[in-house]
Amino acid sequence: MTNETDKFVVDVVYALPTQQKVIPVNVSPGTSAIEVVRLSNIVSFFPEIDLDTVKLGVFSNVVKHDQEILPGQRVEIYRPLIADPKDVRRRRADKAKDEGRANKVTGGRKS
Repeated sequence: MTNETDKFVVDVVYALPTQQKVIPVNVSPGTSAIEVVRLSNIVSFFPEIDLDTVKLGVFSNVVKHDQEILPGQRVEIYRPLIADPKDVRRRRADKAKDEGRANKVTGGRKS
């Protein structure tokens, strides 16, 4: 049985381009990342979050749902990517070639 004094506070963080939410949650040692997110009830503010497939992190490092959260950590909820970064870069390079800002053969900058 866990004493109330053993518990610690962990922040759950979720951000959109126009708003963010930080929810402090009081948890016991051994609590997993997904349990912390569930305890925060952040889904009531952002119903688009799918707790079964959501990617989680601790200070910008992706973690598994069952990762134990330690005192002083914060759980970050990551949004899915809108576009594949490789495709975006490829389109930008093709556009530069078409506009004459890049070498059509090598793709490098024109001198």
